[in-house]
Amino acid sequence: MDQMPSNMPVMESKPGPAGWVQAWVMAITKPNERTFIDLTEQPNANSKTAFLWVFIAGTISALFQAVLRAIYSAMGITSQLSIPGMEQFSQFQPAGGDAGSIGASLLTGLCVSPVAGLFAVLFFAILIAIVQWIAKLFGGVGTFEKLAYAFAAISFPFTLISSVLALFTAIPFVGFCVNLISFGLVIYALVLEVMAVKGVNRFGWGPAVGSLLIPIFVLFLVCFCVVFAGMALMGPIIGEVFSGMQFAP
Repeated sequence: MDQMPSNMPVMESKPGPAGWVQAWVMAITKPNERTFIDLTEQPNANSKTAFLWVFIAGTISALFQAVLRAIYSAMGITSQLSIPGMEQFSQFQPAGGDAGSIGASLLTGLCVSPVAGLFAVLFFAILIAIVQWIAKLFGGVGTFEKLAYAFAAISFPFTLISSVLALFTAIPFVGFCVNLISFGLVIYALVLEVMAVKGVNRFGWGPAVGSLLIPIFVLFLVCFCVVFAGMALMGPIIGEVFSGMQFAP
């Protein structure tokens, strides 16, 4: 287990939003566990600031999603799946939207976006608690507040970048390139988060990777089991529905 020194000088942070930008830029442009030690040793490195960042990022992301839905509606693009044999039930859905429906979609997104921000904070807090709990089992010496601050400093800029990039996904070919860029950003963010866990908890790469990936793997496994069980339970019902929809030639 490699211990990181704790007697190194702490970076000087600026007060207020200027200090926030400094922390975000430092978190994503200096990929090293030493970076997150410096960040979390600041006096304002607390969960309150982290939750505020996540709330703002989640709210802005929801607003961008509302704008994207309005763009899709204006372009006549729908996300409806074409199910063989059920086309007649989707004919009532217009290919495009008028100005009123687009405006209503934007207004709804504006009203709902703070709720999305609150849910983002809730899920973020749960994730940090689980990751830090596992890190403690591996012998980590970090705290919930420090890890939350480090993760929020990473997630805020990446959330904003991803939200802006999402606006270009409706453009042919450009959308494919944007998806590739977004995938690369996700991988880079995961690498930074592993470094954050390592720096905050002062242990090696193995425990850091395990602390972050174990909750993700468990969450994926639970979701897979829920979806599989739901499909198994709904299978007979769906089969009966489709069998009842057979029409004579």
